[in-house]
Amino acid sequence: MTLDLDRKKVVKNNWRVTKVRGKSALRIRIPGGHMSAKHFDLIRQIAENYGNGTVHITTRQGFELPEIPYEKIPEVNRMLYPLLQDLELAIGVQIDKPENGYPAAGTRNVAACIGNRVCPFANFDTTVLAKKIEKEIYPNDLHVKIAVTGCPNDCIKARMHDYGVIGVAEPVYDYERCIGCQACVKNCKKKVTGALAMHNGKVVRDERLCIGCGECVLQCPTSAWTRNPEKYFNLTIMGRTGKKNPRIGELFVQWATADVVVAIIKNTYKYAEKYIDKTLVKEHIGYIVDRTGYQVFRDAVLDGIELNPKARVAKHIQWGGHFYASDIFMTDQSAK
Repeated sequence: MTLDLDRKKVVKNNWRVTKVRGKSALRIRIPGGHMSAKHFDLIRQIAENYGNGTVHITTRQGFELPEIPYEKIPEVNRMLYPLLQDLELAIGVQIDKPENGYPAAGTRNVAACIGNRVCPFANFDTTVLAKKIEKEIYPNDLHVKIAVTGCPNDCIKARMHDYGVIGVAEPVYDYERCIGCQACVKNCKKKVTGALAMHNGKVVRDERLCIGCGECVLQCPTSAWTRNPEKYFNLTIMGRTGKKNPRIGELFVQWATADVVVAIIKNTYKYAEKYIDKTLVKEHIGYIVDRTGYQVFRDAVLDGIELNPKARVAKHIQWGGHFYASDIFMTDQSAK
């Protein structure tokens, strides 16, 4: 590593300071995890001509190209323009000088499962929403991770992120088409939450237990169940990995519209800028919430937002997570 290297500038430019002296690793954002196959040619060209010929697929659905010399960063940044044009500028992200590469790295790539373009379980087009969120939050230096998943199966592990956006379907029941086969009831009891039950020959849905998975729609042989065309989302908050206190995100808002979800996420940046600990190099958003408390966070991110009529907000959230000081481990091996 050269002595005149500006580490902060390199990292902000979406390059990684690596363990290999004099070489960096380029990180490429793929909002929603979806892009045209034509871009593989450019990625291959950069990896082979400037790096070590390999590409790492990151856990955030981006690409990392290792062992690119620091002195080649400006040249490679200029080569990235077609990627930035198609994946960022085309969806409305504001980048003043795209020829200089990525302008920020703090807010991570918005990840998404494949959505209803392919998956029959998904309740909406995850890529469209991921790009809509990307447009509103990038570029930004605040450390925030967001993931979007098409249904409560949560294939993208949305609950492990600061914000997990889970697509849910409001099932609409047509009694006239129902033949009372109970396929939906049995499936919900066995595979989901048991939100459905038979009552006087009619299927009754317990709204408290329904998680909007859409399984009843898929199981019904007569289309007595259909998805409400209005799209709704559950929003989980402050899941995380890491060394200090890894934990699963908890449900914050249920049955919100996409506009409400995006507005809440945007407001989070105002909240973080107000309460972040500026003595730290960076502070994960979840630890800011831990410090201020849920009520302060809740009131800040909902400020000025008109919730849709179906939306419900958690009054209280009690996080668990993993704490390392415990007595669960045996010290006496004879106790096996």
